[in-house]
Amino acid sequence: MTRPILYSFRRCPYAMRARLAIAACGPEVELREIVLRDKAPEFVAASPKATVPVLVLPDGTVIDESLDIMIWATGRNDPQGLRMPDRGTYDQMLDLVERCEDEFKVHLDHYKYASRYDDIDGTEERAKASAFLLELEPLLEGSSFLFGERRSFADVGIVPFVRQFAHVDLDWFNAQDLPNVIRWLDAFKVSDVFSSVMTRYTRWNAGDPVTVFPTPKSAD
Repeated sequence: MTRPILYSFRRCPYAMRARLAIAACGPEVELREIVLRDKAPEFVAASPKATVPVLVLPDGTVIDESLDIMIWATGRNDPQGLRMPDRGTYDQMLDLVERCEDEFKVHLDHYKYASRYDDIDGTEERAKASAFLLELEPLLEGSSFLFGERRSFADVGIVPFVRQFAHVDLDWFNAQDLPNVIRWLDAFKVSDVFSSVMTRYTRWNAGDPVTVFPTPKSAD
């Protein structure tokens, strides 16, 4: 193995933020697209919990939490300064990303998948998730990103989940009094950064040609 292997699933927000961090910081990885209803045995062997993303390093080390992949990628190389925001600190960004996981994502899942639960009111869960977005709103007042005028660790770690939340009911989301959050999300969705990590890949099978991610730029 000369490159790390990244097991990924295009639409998963956890895998999305791992790809965003790797695209920004490197290194090149061998991307293996997973179909969640028919998981490759090599993927399950690498991480028995079998949830994407999973990064397997050349020395055999397995990193199977998306936040840990972000921390690993930005810790080894950070050419865009994701850990060095215009305002605030890395620890403040990390705290916000962790709260997104521990609070917002829980309510998001209850809202999106309310029919799977007997005692969950999807509307109530939507309101609870929205409380986190109300905290993001003033952070984006007068700035393009959560911690200033440059994309940061916090933006990468949070925006895929806000996108997932918005698209449960996009008309409802766009009608909310969240102009800064809506502007921030809309800018992300039309950005080259987003499109670069959302390429469609076929399901990986052992023996397939290697897919290098990020896609190497062709020489002029």
